[in-house]
This record gives sequence, C-alpha cells and structure tokens, in this order.
Amino acid sequence: MSQLNEDAIRSVVSEVLAQMQSQGSISMPSIQARPNKHGVFDDPQQAVAAARSGFDQLHKKGWAARTKIVEIVKQMCLDNAERWGQIEFDETKIGRLAHKPLKLQGVKNVLGPEYLTPQGMSGDFGITMDEAAPWGVIVAITPLTHSVPTIAGNIVNMVAAGNSIVFNPHPGGAAVAALAIHEFNEAIKAETGISNLLCTIEKPSLDSFNDLCAHDDVNMLCITGGPGVVDAAMKTGKRAICAGPGNPPVLVDDCNALDFDRVARDIITGGGFDNNLLCIGEKQIIAVGDSYQKTLAAMERQGAVLLNAQQLQAIKNEVFDFKNGVGCGTPVLNRKWVGANPDALAKIAGLNIDSSVEMLIAETDANDPFVQEEQMMPLLPIVRANDFSEGLRIAKQSEHGDKHSAMIHTMNVARMTEMGQAMDTTIFVKNGPCVAGLGMGGEGFISFSIATTTGEGITTPRTFTRYRRCTLVNNLNIVT
Repeated sequence: MSQLNEDAIRSVVSEVLAQMQSQGSISMPSIQARPNKHGVFDDPQQAVAAARSGFDQLHKKGWAARTKIVEIVKQMCLDNAERWGQIEFDETKIGRLAHKPLKLQGVKNVLGPEYLTPQGMSGDFGITMDEAAPWGVIVAITPLTHSVPTIAGNIVNMVAAGNSIVFNPHPGGAAVAALAIHEFNEAIKAETGISNLLCTIEKPSLDSFNDLCAHDDVNMLCITGGPGVVDAAMKTGKRAICAGPGNPPVLVDDCNALDFDRVARDIITGGGFDNNLLCIGEKQIIAVGDSYQKTLAAMERQGAVLLNAQQLQAIKNEVFDFKNGVGCGTPVLNRKWVGANPDALAKIAGLNIDSSVEMLIAETDANDPFVQEEQMMPLLPIVRANDFSEGLRIAKQSEHGDKHSAMIHTMNVARMTEMGQAMDTTIFVKNGPCVAGLGMGGEGFISFSIATTTGEGITTPRTFTRYRRCTLVNNLNIVT
C-alpha cells in the first residue's frame, strides 16, 4: 500500500474516531441512573454491571471506606427504624408492628471490619501472612419475613469484607427493599463518593435470580430464603452461603429449682417476637413430668391464652390444608396466616381476645401439625413428656435434623450437655429466650442470615471472604 493511501486512511479513521468520541459513542456503556432509585434496576445485567463498578470503587477507597459505610448503615437503621419498620409492615402485612423497629435497631450488633484480623506467622524460614480478601459481587436473596433487617445485616457483613451486593429480595418485600437500598446508596455516595455499591432488582423473580446466578461477574451467593431457592443456588456451581428451614423446640425440664414464670416469659419473648417469624423462634414446647402443669399455669400468668381442643381444631382446619397435604405426606401451611396476630388466629375459633396478647398455647400430642411443621405463628403447642429421655426424643424428632436451633430450661448441667450433644443444632440456648442466641439478652452478635444448610452458622464478615497467603522466605523474621 502506498504511503499516500496509508495517510489518507489514517486521516479518515482519525476524523471518525473524533466524531464518535464527541458524540459519546466510544465511551463505556453507561449505567442508567434513575431518579430516587439509586441502585435499583429492572435488568439483572445492568444491576451486576453497576455492582461491579461499586466493588471497584470500594476497592480503591480501601479499609477506611468499608468502616465508614458500616457506620453509615448502622446509624441509618437506628435513625429510620420506626419509618422503615412501618413501611415494611404496610407492604408485607405480616408480623407485629411494634417489633419491626427492634430488628432494625439490632443491626448495630452485626459484626463489621473489626472482625477481620490477619494471621501472621514467623519462624526460622521467614514470615507468612494470611489475609481475608473479598469475593467481589455477591448476589443475596432476602426473605419476606425480615426484608430490610436482613438486607442491612448482609450489607454490614459483606461490605466489611470488601464486597458489593446485588439483592434479589422476596417479591412481597421488594418495594421497601428498593427504598432502603436507594437511601443507603445516597448516604454512602455523599460520604465516600461511591455509587451503586448496593443494587437490587425492582421486580424480583425466579428468572431474575437465575440471570444473576449465571452472570460471570457474580462470585458468591447468599441465600436467606426457602428450600426451593436454596436448591437452585446449590446447583449453580458457585460458592453459596445458604440458610435452611428450622423448627426449634424448647424443652422444659422437670426441675423444682426453675423459676417457671421466667421460663414462660422467655418462651413468650422468643416465640412471640414478631408473631413467631424468627427462624430461631420457639415453635413447640415439650414439658417433662410435673413441669407440664407448672409451665401451662405460668404461661397463662404471663399473658398467654390457652385454647381448648375445639378452638385448636378450628384454627388447625383453617391454617393447614390437609386435603392437598395428604399427597405430600404432610399438611400444607396456609401462608395467609403466617405471622398473623394472636387475636386474628383466635377469631377463627370464635374467640375474642385483646390485641395486646402475644401468644396462644394449646395442649397437643407430639404428632400434631403444630408440633411437626414450621408454622411461624404465635400459637405454640405444648406436649407432655413422661421423663427427660422422652422429652429429648420428641424434641429431636420434631426438629427434623435441620440443625437450626433448640432451647432448654433446666438447672441440671448434665442434661444441658446431653441435649446440646443430641440436638447438634447451630444455635443452642440454655435458660433464656431464643433471641439470646443472637446477642439479644445473651452474649454474642446478631445476623439475620444463619447458614445452617452449608454450615457457616451465624454469618460474619469472615463468611464472605476468601483467604490469601503471602510468604517471604528467609527475611523479616526479626526474632530468632
């Protein structure tokens, strides 16, 4: 080719490139910002692209930005607890309004960057450092039962670990999720300059979840949802942190030294919290020997309403579908009644009670659907056991090997030990309400994602990291 032709071609190409650049045609595809919807997307591809950009921005800002963002999220949960709690209640229509702010206020006890400490080794051959590194973009599924609290807790853990997140919330809580994520993002941008660190799908579905999971830039999944989405996540081949079902029993030992009024108060505090929506919440009471009548009487003294057999059957016929459940081997729960108030459940049986009542109780046998199913209602069955061995057997069978949570009230340390070993649960609480296992009235920290299926347990920032090692040979081992 002649020099003239080369020069001509070069000139034409330069002009075209200049025109394209002036028109913005060769810039990277833009992520469309939406008024009042910072981080909210219809398209999973756009959401992941935005989150990847957010991750890169966070990476450049370093540890100081992580710490600042965690502080922002925790403070916003405190400042907006009442407002977000009301909005979530209005959208989801489940649970107890008075308890919604308490869950958001509990986010202050979620572990942050302080939990990530490097591990160093020094010896004759030099030094080695193991450090927790981020995965990148995490896709998180959040439940209807605790929409914003789960989102906020995930943000604290995951951003502390250096990640960005795309949420695919339960459709029933998607609007409040989008609102909170927009407000989190705006505050984060104002303080750090980082955009789209948190993203969500405005109209989430199983299709959007599948699209997110298939994206090459998604490095990890965190599933706080039902068994269907857990199964789907486990089949993606990607690192998955998965919560699972639970049906936590509480065993009341035959022990004269027990303060049965305190036992009853603890059971109502845990099992009645947010109308029993907590996965760790007491779902069935097994009382041993003489403690059976003592527990019943104490529960009534502490405000629980005891149903008779006819009232229980009327409620059972409404909240469980036995006809369709036969083919499945178990009754099918009517989701309409999940998280319903005790007075609403009582009305099914023609019983009028005050709206302040926190708990219904009913005497049943060990095979009753209220014992065997994770029903998430403030109606606790109480089962009589002749001795401790029978009580432990009923507790273990009713938990179904989910390895989630269990509680015991006893002064016998040997029996605490025996039950703890036999149940093999992720959380085991002695002489307190279930929530004590998450640092509410007990020592420890909180998370709304409890990975029982995959074994990580109560999630922390470390859950969302991968460990990297750096070794220097024959130097900097200054102590010999």
